[in-house]
Amino acid sequence: MIIYNTTGNKLVQVKEKPFKLELEIQSIFESNLQNIMGLLFVKSEFTIKNKRIDTLAYDRQTNAFIIIEYKRDKNYSVVDQGLTYLNLMLQNKAEFILTYNETLKDILHSKDVDWSQSRVAFVSPSFTDNQISASDFKDFGIELWEIKQFENNTISINTIKKSSGAPSIKPLLENSDNLKEVKENIKVYTEEDHYSNGSDYTIELYEKFKSSILNLADGIEILPQKYYIAFKKGSNISDIEIQKKSLKIFINAKIGTLDDPKGLVKDVSNIGHRGNGDYQIQIENDKDLEYIMSLIKQILL
Repeated sequence: MIIYNTTGNKLVQVKEKPFKLELEIQSIFESNLQNIMGLLFVKSEFTIKNKRIDTLAYDRQTNAFIIIEYKRDKNYSVVDQGLTYLNLMLQNKAEFILTYNETLKDILHSKDVDWSQSRVAFVSPSFTDNQISASDFKDFGIELWEIKQFENNTISINTIKKSSGAPSIKPLLENSDNLKEVKENIKVYTEEDHYSNGSDYTIELYEKFKSSILNLADGIEILPQKYYIAFKKGSNISDIEIQKKSLKIFINAKIGTLDDPKGLVKDVSNIGHRGNGDYQIQIENDKDLEYIMSLIKQILL
């Protein structure tokens, strides 16, 4: 990425300012974890079984623990380290729960955690092609985040997406007894997993609404979760559940903050629901598509 300052019509390139220490990167992420990744910060420098975890975080949307590791060099294997940390977590669940409760003065039970959604995030100024390729599995709970800082106090942070044709990692784990916990418990969801809940009609309807949401702004991400498909730009803006006869759409806004002159949305603030936000719409066709987009767009303003 090249960044420029403008002076009239002249562009002046802003030079990258390399991080001197991994601790600088760690400090930025831990101080802004909610804004960057939508996560709750739990603990820094968490040690378990002689392994030191840079940052332990918790995702309240997926109810899962996230391990974050920071790197300045490129001489490490994201696959080996990622699998090691995931296995460590799944074999020591009680320690993670205890650390959460003691640090945050909260009460979290193991049964409330979705261990299948556990993941490891690596943060670095850059990754090699081999590292990116090695982590490119559709069902591999590893994330790569690139962070760069520039001389004008600007910082860019980007996630490296999985390729559309990413294969499964499961065949590579078949003969590994040491990684049995990872093989049997970790699950990364895809849109195709949700298609099995729908019909040809609702899948086609979903594709229409999906396309319209993505067109609302640049940088909207699709992140399938266990119970719904999330659309995020920083944080969740909308979630969709695919059902046999309809779609259930959630808009991530607090009750009373959405301008809905048609009265199309339902208040679910006091009703148990799986999506994020206090508003829900049941969709059986696309006749109100443009109007619904105007509601979702309010979250982006």
